[in-house]
Amino acid sequence: MGVNLLYYAGTVIIWGTTWLAIKFQLGTVDPLVSIIYRFTLAAAMLQVYCRVARLKMRFTAGEHLFMALQGVLLFALNYWMFYVAEVTLTSGIVAVVFSTMVILNIFNGALLIGSPVRPQVLVGALFGLAGIGLVFWPELSSFSLSDRAVFGLGLSIAATCSASLGNITSARNQKSGLPVVQTNAWGMSYGALAMVAAALVTGKSFDFEVTGPYVVSLLYLTIFGSIVAFGFYLSLVGRIGADRAAYATLLFPLVALGMSTVFEGYNWTPQAFAGVTLILIGNVLALSKVGRGDVKPV
Repeated sequence: MGVNLLYYAGTVIIWGTTWLAIKFQLGTVDPLVSIIYRFTLAAAMLQVYCRVARLKMRFTAGEHLFMALQGVLLFALNYWMFYVAEVTLTSGIVAVVFSTMVILNIFNGALLIGSPVRPQVLVGALFGLAGIGLVFWPELSSFSLSDRAVFGLGLSIAATCSASLGNITSARNQKSGLPVVQTNAWGMSYGALAMVAAALVTGKSFDFEVTGPYVVSLLYLTIFGSIVAFGFYLSLVGRIGADRAAYATLLFPLVALGMSTVFEGYNWTPQAFAGVTLILIGNVLALSKVGRGDVKPV
């Protein structure tokens, strides 16, 4: 389990810290344009790496179609919708909605690629969702259904569905023998192109903020948040299944809250402590090995 643990811990830690980098991206540059810069740069770096490392980069038209589908679902649509949703919703509400991906992956995997529904993973996911609800209870309890909030909530749900379908597409691609690194290189390329098209259609201005915080945060999100974290996470999807891998989405908000405690003075409530306990119990249940062949050998 050594490699799986590295991928899992790496995903949680990196994505749990990207919220701080994203704060430096918000301001002069439109969020959609910042996402374009992030994934265009990540795609270019991966394309160069693949060619320098002499990795296979020639694929059939059908394989490119599925790599493009993964890219649009996972590296384009979901990011755009979440960024727009956060204009009207608090980050806590968005985190709660996004965490439902752990349930969506279970059922989408069973429906679309025939993955087994593992009872202990489902029970662990329910524990985790209850825990996330407790952690963000103050924001949930104060949520009111205004027109703008309903719009943001709808976008968050659609973005979560897009991310889940992207996860399942990645699982399908890996089952079909497509390598993670090259698939990410092409997928991010297609995703970036889709976002450029969206920016042109919506009339976004391609501004760029030449400041240290913006450039450094962009590089962090590109190299660690995109190349490394997605490499870890999607490798994990192929190794232990999209259902178990998705449990990371319940843990990285806790890393973000931990950093908020240090840098922003976040005050922990009894409900938050109880929520963390439920999330950790759910994590043990979801990742426990209950039968042979449940997890690919490391």
